[in-house]
Amino acid sequence: MLLSAVVELVRASKIYQANGNQVFALRDASLALEPSSFTAVVGRSGCGKSTLLNLAGAVDLPSSGEVFIDQQLTRGLNDADLSRLRRTKIGFVFQFFNLLPTLTVAENVELPLLLGGQKDSRQQESRILELLEMVGLEKKAQSYPHQLSGGEMQRASIARALVHHPVLVLADEPTGNLDDSNAQTVIGLLLRISQSGCAVLLATHSKQAASVASRILFMRDGMLIDTENLS
Repeated sequence: MLLSAVVELVRASKIYQANGNQVFALRDASLALEPSSFTAVVGRSGCGKSTLLNLAGAVDLPSSGEVFIDQQLTRGLNDADLSRLRRTKIGFVFQFFNLLPTLTVAENVELPLLLGGQKDSRQQESRILELLEMVGLEKKAQSYPHQLSGGEMQRASIARALVHHPVLVLADEPTGNLDDSNAQTVIGLLLRISQSGCAVLLATHSKQAASVASRILFMRDGMLIDTENLS
């Protein structure tokens, strides 16, 4: 285990059963992410990118191998411990935004704090405003998701992912539903997040989106087949 790593996978595999056969969604993946790193995983749909992110984000556990998140071994943790680890250490950005339609932008951003048991406070209000300003949505704080463009919804989801000061941000195809201009804005925000000290892991089928990262991993059939260091 690397003591400096925010997340580390050590020969991690994930196997599913399908019609009596074993299907390897991920095969012997080893990966360590340091603070302030921006790593992109590139590959076609179904190659294992989302499975890799699920293991790195404690959404799922490996069938074999080990996963450490901020020095914590995920194997052996119960559902409550895994939920607490995700809630305190990891921010998630999804392709389809996953904003709650009945909550305002500010309320969506605040939601992870409320789910973690934190009560409304001036400090929370300041944090939410800071993040909305960072993503350019301070004037949309009281708007609802249906009043936003796709790019604005994704920026709101990025603010939500950061509200609890995570050490790791996982972005699963965050530009998949965006036009080129909004995609560039989102990738620029992810780069800024990594530069602030957070580790960022981006899964994408777009080499253009991945080109901003300092490290690119290529996946095929559940395997990390190549690594390119761009720094």
